[in-house]
Amino acid sequence: MRKSKFTPTQRLEILAQADAGTPVADLCRQHQISAATFYKWKKEQADEADESKRRIKELETENARLKKMYAELSIDHGILSDGYAMLKKVLC
Repeated sequence: MRKSKFTPTQRLEILAQADAGTPVADLCRQHQISAATFYKWKKEQADEADESKRRIKELETENARLKKMYAELSIDHGILSDGYAMLKKVLC
């Protein structure tokens, strides 16, 4: 497989130029790439962004679950600590 002559940052710069309003045909001619390559890069960037958003959402859900679990365990710990303290007073 042939290695690309563009780095990921260069690809992002080209895509940013297109977002800024430069016509795709002009960008392709200027950077000597085909329109298919440009749109492939654009699709890859969109897929990567969607994957990042999905991953962030999963992490936020997991974080909320862990916070809830911690709250329940800290309540249980407080109850057990109070019970242990009462038991020590009764036994003394």
